[in-house]
Amino acid sequence: MEKRELICIGCPLGCMVTVTMENGAVTAVEGNTCKRGDDYARKEVTNPTRIVTSTVMVQGGSDVTVAVKTRSDVPKDKIFDCVKALKGITVKAPVHIGDVIVADVAGTGVDIVATSEVK
Repeated sequence: MEKRELICIGCPLGCMVTVTMENGAVTAVEGNTCKRGDDYARKEVTNPTRIVTSTVMVQGGSDVTVAVKTRSDVPKDKIFDCVKALKGITVKAPVHIGDVIVADVAGTGVDIVATSEVK
């Protein structure tokens, strides 16, 4: 039996959560005060994911860079691949919130989208 302690980021409370695992499967989650804590803890120990944020260069715009992020979370082990895929990317202005900057980044099935506007 293995126990892992996490600080939940599912809501603002930041509960200290203990996950008990046996043979790679979650058998218990304790310490969470809401359902999101249980969901977060189970996912974090079995398939951790993250949102990736960065910037890319903009050509001919009011700003030289635009903020971008993954549309949804990606497997934690793909973070560096996502960041590498953004290296050298330059988009032409105008850029609008939600514009797809890179489709299916690093083979994750998740798009990189703009999170700000550049005129």
